[in-house]
Amino acid sequence: MAELVYPPVIGAAHALFRALDIRIDMKGTENIPTKGGAVLVSNHIGYLDFIFAGLTARPQKRLVRFMAKESVFRHKVSGPLMRAMKHIPVDRAQGETAYRHALESLRSGEIIGVFPEATISQSFALKSFKSGAARMAQEAGVPLIPVALWGTQRLWTKGKPRNLKRSHIPVTLRVGEPIEAPADQYAGAITRRLRERVQELLDAAQRAYPVSQKEAEGAWWQPAHLGGSAPTPAQVKEAG
Repeated sequence: MAELVYPPVIGAAHALFRALDIRIDMKGTENIPTKGGAVLVSNHIGYLDFIFAGLTARPQKRLVRFMAKESVFRHKVSGPLMRAMKHIPVDRAQGETAYRHALESLRSGEIIGVFPEATISQSFALKSFKSGAARMAQEAGVPLIPVALWGTQRLWTKGKPRNLKRSHIPVTLRVGEPIEAPADQYAGAITRRLRERVQELLDAAQRAYPVSQKEAEGAWWQPAHLGGSAPTPAQVKEAG
């Protein structure tokens, strides 16, 4: 079936990024399979992460169907677009329906995008991962593709105003080699391996980020362990 909505949306996103002079540094896209199912797994630091994570598949001419909370699909603007792009709504009270939908898509050769931290990390440090991505990959017999994003939080994130002005913000994307998810292994062990790999990619993205130490020192978008003023994971947890 022809994709009538997704490609134009990607084109519109690219046009917006060019207008905002967002400097995208993307490496490792050759690790996205050119055909067949896969679970693309990314860290989550901003509201636009699904757009940037999806861009990593574009060089291989693939589209990513993201699992997203159901409220996004109820919005009068985003809802019709999300459905037309065949993203998957997740009702946390009835998650099994979304899980089965994702499995069917994987088995039919689609790439499914997952944010295993479940919510945006307000500390911008990597949170613990849910095991659903690993379990899906195991059941569908497809690999996991680890992805790290950095800089997207500066555009729009939880608790901060949007910055969609021409502010020349850089965004760094890193894609790792596929991780196999054998059916005879414990999903928790695969999830730990996956998180370790995403952390390695995130560290690499942060090292490559083209911002001086002076500019990042004390910045709200920089995690506390790197000298920024973002709350620590413990502070975020305490704030509830």
